[in-house]
Amino acid sequence: MRVRAVSPDRLVTELADTIADLPTSTRPGAGTSAWTRVAVDGAPAAHPDRWADALTEPLRERGRAVVRVRAEDYLRPASLRLERGREDPDVLYEDWLDDAGLIREVLEPLDPGGSGQVLPALWNAETDRAHRAGYVTVPPGGVLVLSGSLLLGRWLPFDFVVHLELSPAALARQTPEEQRWTLPAYDRYAAEAEPVQAAQVVVRLDNPERPAVVEGS
Repeated sequence: MRVRAVSPDRLVTELADTIADLPTSTRPGAGTSAWTRVAVDGAPAAHPDRWADALTEPLRERGRAVVRVRAEDYLRPASLRLERGREDPDVLYEDWLDDAGLIREVLEPLDPGGSGQVLPALWNAETDRAHRAGYVTVPPGGVLVLSGSLLLGRWLPFDFVVHLELSPAALARQTPEEQRWTLPAYDRYAAEAEPVQAAQVVVRLDNPERPAVVEGS
């Protein structure tokens, strides 16, 4: 295993090149999926949403249609998410994400033979109401870019995963005080889901201005 330093712009270019080159079929229904499901996974302090957003235009420039989805738009209702308290790291790890909704509305439609009809947002956690987003059709060859935290170890069917890694010290340092109760959830995630082993690409972001790609992880 070695670690290769890279600039943020170069990292986005390399990821976009790699994702754009992943094989897809030319039509729904073939043995290989007509779409590519990409997860950008990392603690909020690693800003997975920003990195996922940064991939969108480069992928389009490479001829791939892109649909962006945030896991934050697939949280469970507050009555379920917070029923055991607002600051329980085990509940955050186990119960905040609506896995079933994400599979049903986003991931399974992009299986081989799927419909290609994706719902970009299901639940607005701020208003605690259903989103009014409508379904979108992902054309053959399109890419789903899903960003979020604690995404692995849930049997979510991804084709390519980028994991944004922070050391425990960097995670603690970069997490706001009001969110430090979440830190045990990320310790548990690292131990149980083993995202460093599960992801196709691991990026160390202890210094966000100087990312490093872990090769041979």
